[in-house]
Amino acid sequence: MGNETLKTAWIFPGQGSQYIGMGEDLYERSELAKEYFKISKEILGFDIQSIIYNGPEDLLNKTKYTQPSIFITSVILGKILVERGLQPIAVAGHSLGEYSAFTISNSISFEKGLELVKIRSESMEKAGHLQNGTMAAIVGLEEKEVQLICSSYKGKGLAVIANHNSPKQIVVSGTSDAIIETIEKAKNKGARLALELKVSGAFHSPLMNPAKEALAKTLDSINFKDPQYPVFNNVNSKPIFSRDKIKNSLIEQLEKPVLWTKSIIEMKNFGVESFLEVGPGKVLQGLNKRIDRSLISDGVDSLNKMDTFFV
Repeated sequence: MGNETLKTAWIFPGQGSQYIGMGEDLYERSELAKEYFKISKEILGFDIQSIIYNGPEDLLNKTKYTQPSIFITSVILGKILVERGLQPIAVAGHSLGEYSAFTISNSISFEKGLELVKIRSESMEKAGHLQNGTMAAIVGLEEKEVQLICSSYKGKGLAVIANHNSPKQIVVSGTSDAIIETIEKAKNKGARLALELKVSGAFHSPLMNPAKEALAKTLDSINFKDPQYPVFNNVNSKPIFSRDKIKNSLIEQLEKPVLWTKSIIEMKNFGVESFLEVGPGKVLQGLNKRIDRSLISDGVDSLNKMDTFFV
C-alpha cells in the first residue's frame, strides 16, 4: 500500500455514495461475498445483489435499498481486508457508515448489523413519508452563517444543521418549505452551492423522531460486544471503547447532526496518520481534503483496487 507502516483509520461511507455496480468484482471473486449476499437475501426478503449490480437507479436510490446496499458492500470489503492481514487503529462511519464501523470492529455480527440497517432504513423512509421533509447541501459558507440562516426561519416546521461534513460544506435538514427558504437565503449570502439533495426525508433532524421506536426495540434485543477498534461516533465525535455506549449513539444519531469534521480531527489527534475509505465512492476522501489538506487518504471500493495494496 506504500504507507502500511502508518497508523491508519478506516472510514465507512453513508447514503449518497451508492452507484450501480459498486463492488462489482466482489461476487465473482470472493466466497465471503457470495455467502454474505445469500444471507442478505434471507434477511431482507429481496434480491439486493441484483439491485446493486443491475439497478434500476431510482430503486437503488430509495433509502430502503440504498442503506443495505452500502452496508453490505462496505462490510464485505472490510472483512476481506482483515482476512488479508490489514487492521485499522480506529474506525468511523458517516451516518449509515457507523453501522459498518461497528460491524468491522466486531461489536456486532454481519447478520445483526444488516437486521439493524433494515429496520433503520425502513423506519427512516416511513418517517420521511409522515413529514414532508428534505435536505440540502450548502457549500462555501461558515457553519455560523448557516446556523443563523436556519434559526431565522419563522414559518411552520424547522431547518437544522444535519451534517458538518467539512468546514465549509454543511448539510441542512428539515421541512420542505424551510429548506427551500434556507437554500434561497444561502445563495443570497454568497454560498458557492446550495442544492436540495435527492433523499426521502429530513435525516438527522427532529423529524426522524418517529423512526426511533422501531430502531430502539431492535437495538434492545442485541448483545453488543466491546469494539475491537475504537469507533469515533457521529453524535459527539469521541471514541467508543465499550459496548454500553453503542446503543445510545445509534439511536441519537437519527435526530442529531453528524459531526464529521470534528470526528476526523479527533482521529488525527488520537494518532491516526492516514485514512482508508472502505466502501463505494470517494466522498469521504474528498471531505478529508477539505478538512485538512495534510491528511493522507485513499480508498478501496473493489477487489481490483485492493489488489494494488498487496503488490
